[in-house]
Amino acid sequence: MSAQAGERAKSAIERARAVRLMLFDVDGVLTDGRIYLSDRGEETKAFNSRDGQGIKLLRESGIRVGLISARNSRTVDRRATELGIELVRQGASDKARTFAELLGGLKLRAAEAGYMGDDLADLPVLTRCGFAASVPSAPEAVRTRVHYVALAGGGDGAAREVCEFILAAQDALDHAVSKYLV
Repeated sequence: MSAQAGERAKSAIERARAVRLMLFDVDGVLTDGRIYLSDRGEETKAFNSRDGQGIKLLRESGIRVGLISARNSRTVDRRATELGIELVRQGASDKARTFAELLGGLKLRAAEAGYMGDDLADLPVLTRCGFAASVPSAPEAVRTRVHYVALAGGGDGAAREVCEFILAAQDALDHAVSKYLV
């Protein structure tokens, strides 16, 4: 590992320690970015169950979780309900404003929030939050501006990886896992 990569990893850990709210984009992060449209106009998406478990681990550890998506989808509402995610903002054409509104409503500072996005529309939040994460398929303009790039792809465990990274940085991962060792 280069000295620069080592410093980047150290910074990511320090930033992840402060996270009290973790927000996720949907398409390309919680899914692989594909949008399936039927002839009847129905939209479907594939979510990874391991990502869902990671989100549950965060919530059970006291970290608030939310979704910010520029698109509107009933599928996202359903998945959020299944995971107990109450902070869902869809149709967010101005993600920076949505981010600021969420912070204000929760009385949090940007440094206490994390965000995982995968494309240029996510940069306004990625560059404002305390802990920014992305996926390996994100454009270089995104990957070079975040603190952590997951090894796993969007919709293939990237969110779970980031959830576990945050919990490990907060020395809470072992405790979160121990609940399943009964």
